[in-house]
Amino acid sequence: MFETLSQRLRAAVDRLRGRGRISEEDLRSTLREIRVALLEADVNFEVAKGFVQRVQEKALGKAVLESLTPAEQILTVVYEELVEMLGGEARQPVLKSEGNLWFMVGLQGSGKTTTSGKLALFYKSKGRRPLLVAADTQRPAAREQLRILGERIGVPVLEVADGEPPETTRARLRQHLTFDYRDLVIVDTAGRLQVDEALMEELYRLKVALGPSETFLVVDAMTGQEALSVSRAFEERIGVTGLVLTKLDGDARGGAALSARYVTGKPIYFAGVSEKLEGLEPFYPDRLAQRILGMGDLQTLLERAKQAELEAPQKDPKDITLEDLIAQMRQMRKMGSFSEILAMIPGLSRMLPPGFTVDEKQLRRMEAIVLSMTPKERRDPRILNASRRRRIAAGSGTSVQEVNRLIKTFEDTKQLLKTLAKQRGRGFFR
Repeated sequence: MFETLSQRLRAAVDRLRGRGRISEEDLRSTLREIRVALLEADVNFEVAKGFVQRVQEKALGKAVLESLTPAEQILTVVYEELVEMLGGEARQPVLKSEGNLWFMVGLQGSGKTTTSGKLALFYKSKGRRPLLVAADTQRPAAREQLRILGERIGVPVLEVADGEPPETTRARLRQHLTFDYRDLVIVDTAGRLQVDEALMEELYRLKVALGPSETFLVVDAMTGQEALSVSRAFEERIGVTGLVLTKLDGDARGGAALSARYVTGKPIYFAGVSEKLEGLEPFYPDRLAQRILGMGDLQTLLERAKQAELEAPQKDPKDITLEDLIAQMRQMRKMGSFSEILAMIPGLSRMLPPGFTVDEKQLRRMEAIVLSMTPKERRDPRILNASRRRRIAAGSGTSVQEVNRLIKTFEDTKQLLKTLAKQRGRGFFR
């Protein structure tokens, strides 16, 4: 997500690189391109207009117009305003020692149920004792889905019965907590394909009965401009305290995600970054702004590497084997898609061609090739003669040409690592 927007914003600013001075007309031309880039990315018109106006007010100052590096100055201003548009300083929901009840609302299909499970797992890993409440009695199998999620993460689920009055739900919840103490209750509520009065009335009555400490609006980042009208409707009728953006790993334009916080005035607490139950992260406006502008996100990259327990092989480059290669690939896959990881490396996105992505299917084919080898072949590919390569290709469902390319890439990588090791020994890269 945001790939096209990122390319357009960087291209607009890059046109000013190398110039000693810029005129007001140069600046206005760049700002027009930025506004078009935002609108094409599905950012709300009023949001895009206000964003460009604020950038223009700051950028028209002498510090930019008389700077020897106007492109860097403007990039800094755009970055600051992008962070502000996304919420400024990162915020997290308030967690008391007990009595925390979180109300999950949003349209059907936005990801409420899965997000409820992700939140429970996230806080369980931090020592909390969560309870999930399956209060979505409208969508078929919604309660069963949450029950299955609860079993997977080891969190109990209290299911609301069909036609159960909110007051009964409140009484049952209190009784459950009396016998099974929980310090965080997450309520998955009903949704509709569109906002209607019946949905709002049902949610309002349940909210009044339960008295949640937080109300999260779950917004699908791929729904486009519709997400904004939905956000307004839930804020005006139900009242929300924070947002959770889902499907940020999708391929939509993502402008609605940039606009949702500005439209509602509520902080974005979390972002869903994958379909896995572990794929939920606290939302950091500055980190997302850095990634959109191609500045990388080293902090998130390091956090994911730590979570995945990623370690570099403690071997001399000449001793690295294909087994080490597959082991590293599997560890890195725990951190997310390879395209996403590359986008987090500062400066790398500017070196890659426009539209560059890593073919995840091709990576799986590479893994299949290695797994079709014998342990001896993985440790020493030099023994791979023509007949062995044909056998490996047949066993992995690939071609001999693909097997040859993998071996060639592996040998080139080993040679590069040897060269880097020699350079370090001579005092470089320190």
